Amino acid sequence: MRFHTRKWVKPEDLNPNGTLFGGRLLAWIDEEAALYTVIQVENSKIVTKYISEINFMSSAKQGDIIEIGMEVVKFGHTSLILKCEARNMMTRETILTVDNIIMVNLGEDGKPAAHGKTTIEYVKDRLK
Repeated sequence: MRFHTRKWVKPEDLNPNGTLFGGRLLAWIDEEAALYTVIQVENSKIVTKYISEINFMSSAKQGDIIEIGMEVVKFGHTSLILKCEARNMMTRETILTVDNIIMVNLGEDGKPAAHGKTTIEYVKDRLK
C-alpha cells in the first residue's frame, strides 16, 4: 500500500474525548479516494458510490500525524475499487481500515461512463 497523504491532527479535529473524530478521518479518506481516482482515470468528474465496513482499530490524539494509504483492488468498467488504511505515522499503528471504496467515473451527462483504464498508472510515466 502506498501512503500518499499526511494529516496533522489539530484541536478542531478532536471529539469530546480528546481524540481524532472518526467523521473527520472519514472525510479525509473520501477526499483522498477521490483525488486518487481522478488521477488514475484522468477525469475530475467522479463520485463515491460505496464505502464498505470501516474497522476502527485505534485512535489518534492532537499532534499526531496520520498517513492515509490507498491501493487499487480492481478496475471496473466505470469504477475503481480501492482499499484504504490510515495509520499513525510515528508509531505505524493502524487507526482504521476500509476494504472497499467504490469510486465511479462520470461522463459529461453525469452518468457512469467507461474510463478505459485497466492498470495503475503513475503521473511520471505519463510524462514520457
